[in-house]
Amino acid sequence: MAVTTKTKRDFPLDQIRNIGIIAHIDAGKTTTTERILFYTGKTYKIGNIDEGTTVTDWMEQERERGITIVSAAITTFWTPKTGPYKDQETRINIIDTPGHVDFTAEVERSLRVLDGGVIVLDSGSGVQSQTETVWRQANKYKVPLIAFANKMDVVGADFLATIQSARDRLGANAIAYNLPIGSENDFKGVIDLLTQKAFVWEGNDTGANFNEIDIPADMADAVKEHREKLVEEISGTDDVLMEKYLGGEEISVEELKKALRKAVINNEIVPVLAGSSLRNKGVQQMLDGVIEYLPSPQDVNEIVGENPATKEQEVRNADPSAPLSALAFKVQVDPHVGKLTFIRIYSGTLKSGSYLYNSTKDIKERIGRLMLMHSNDREEIEEAYAGEIVAAVGLKDTITGNSICDENKPIILESINFPEPVISLAIEPKTKSDQEKLGLALSRLSEEDPTFRVKSDHETGQTIISGMGELQLEILVDRMKREFKVEANVGQPQVAYKETIQKTATGEGKYIRQTGGRGQYGHCWLRIEPLPRGSGREFVSEIVGGAIPREFIGPIEKGVIEKEDTGILAGYPVTDIRVVVYDGSFHDVDSSEVSFKIAGSLGLSEAAHQADMILLEPIMKVEVTTPEEFLGDMIADLSSKRAQILSTEMRGNARVVLALVPLAEMGGYATSIRSMSQGRATYYMEADHYEPVPSNVTQKIIADSGFTGRIEH
Repeated sequence: MAVTTKTKRDFPLDQIRNIGIIAHIDAGKTTTTERILFYTGKTYKIGNIDEGTTVTDWMEQERERGITIVSAAITTFWTPKTGPYKDQETRINIIDTPGHVDFTAEVERSLRVLDGGVIVLDSGSGVQSQTETVWRQANKYKVPLIAFANKMDVVGADFLATIQSARDRLGANAIAYNLPIGSENDFKGVIDLLTQKAFVWEGNDTGANFNEIDIPADMADAVKEHREKLVEEISGTDDVLMEKYLGGEEISVEELKKALRKAVINNEIVPVLAGSSLRNKGVQQMLDGVIEYLPSPQDVNEIVGENPATKEQEVRNADPSAPLSALAFKVQVDPHVGKLTFIRIYSGTLKSGSYLYNSTKDIKERIGRLMLMHSNDREEIEEAYAGEIVAAVGLKDTITGNSICDENKPIILESINFPEPVISLAIEPKTKSDQEKLGLALSRLSEEDPTFRVKSDHETGQTIISGMGELQLEILVDRMKREFKVEANVGQPQVAYKETIQKTATGEGKYIRQTGGRGQYGHCWLRIEPLPRGSGREFVSEIVGGAIPREFIGPIEKGVIEKEDTGILAGYPVTDIRVVVYDGSFHDVDSSEVSFKIAGSLGLSEAAHQADMILLEPIMKVEVTTPEEFLGDMIADLSSKRAQILSTEMRGNARVVLALVPLAEMGGYATSIRSMSQGRATYYMEADHYEPVPSNVTQKIIADSGFTGRIEH
């Protein structure tokens, strides 16, 4: 458990850092976070993943599997001993994010609300696939980063190769900020290139003590060369320093640090620091780097949103006295206090017990209590200010991505977009008594995780859950059992296919029934058009002259959406389609919303008959890391799975194969890759895009689906 320290209320904005620790799975994010907590006095004992004693990985499933599943928020404090922020205590709100691609939503929503981040690189492997993904996510939200080249003590660790890997694979302007003294078993310290000071750690214990020594004689040339590169790179971002540099003038360390801070905040430079979190080396220097170079809320002063009434853009400044604007970025069900809503405050002040306005949903909510989170430890506070990340208890209807603000000054902030699920499975309660509990558990879990979807299959009566991968669904089912005491039977994972059209077509939807009394009359003409891949769905009305009264356009759209959801070809959702209602007729007495809803559904089905419907399947980006001797077997096996091999390259002493493979072919791959390589090969997989399913495979899928609404050609 984290130790609760005093929490100061009067922290100025420039003494706050909101940062995330992001990286590929197993690069050492959680270990790095645990060291930060130890050095900042948050814990008395260093947490260890292998022993299951980490603070941020507090869920039972995380400790059992040694992976991070949910992002954990922690508030801690650090006082640098040197540099421009010397002896100035700074509050750091840290979010430790998962590395596994199944939990990509946790990374996405964390980056949306952070001011800066530390990207952890594995010095033995360089940039890996998930590193590229989190880098793209950080770029999307323009999050400034510093890099920590971790695991400098492992066999094959190469600091400069790791930096080159970041430059080549990420397109990052990565540059050495310090140099390691030794590597692998001989890694014992670092040299700060700007101050030209060398630090060596005493023994292998907690790493809390290190000595400042002279730069080793055999490293003098390397230090000179890399310092020159760093100074040149920093000078290139500042006109005044560039003049000095070109004029051969000496540039002070203070000037260089000030310019580097500005360059990092503007995403122009990514300084790379060396270390080994497991061996407790280099973490304090990285913490100093966080304080010196990553932005405070003051540096990213403005947040832009939209006024819900006028639809015009408005700006809020990071000022505690300004009108409140905040974003709910995570919902978590806590067994002790109920539903926790994590909030990033961009402007204004949030008070415990106060009422606030959810502008996304146009509702008022009341905050029961406010908490500072230390992973699963909580500290109650009375109020929170602009720039802070806190958790609120008592918000009933606020979900991830909702904006919270002052009712008199409403604003809607940019929400968070999440990828579509790619895999589904059927779930049913084992007993009648579990039925109600299952519904509650699924609704709670889908509130927590925006990539977890739940729907009912009306034809089979089954409940279908969908997510980003098998591991995510497996853990959610496990959580239902442990946290909600629900016993459930689970079907085999199913690929989330989609249906789409290939050409424009029209269809007539006519629903006319006469049954003696008042009849039913709904009639519309629809035109359907294909949209580019990944566009989703659109519905447009081109009705003019009152051919269909306005109040019946909405029901037509509802009928269309229901048909799109249930599928036409094989029972999968229809996507990348524009549906246009352009003509129709109505009856003064017999027309109703229900009849037009049915007409919309019938019209879409008829148009789809003529539109060359096809199935789309999720294509995964797969990266296999294998010893050279198994390379041929790996490529042959992937080729048999309809894979498109993109590249093979050497990374360290292993071969890395990059391929695009249909998800449908990847069932049981973890077992087969282990048996093919005597357990020595590993793989990583993430969703990449959707592609048409080959026609021979489509016929089999349609036959297997037994879908009654399929089109007969």
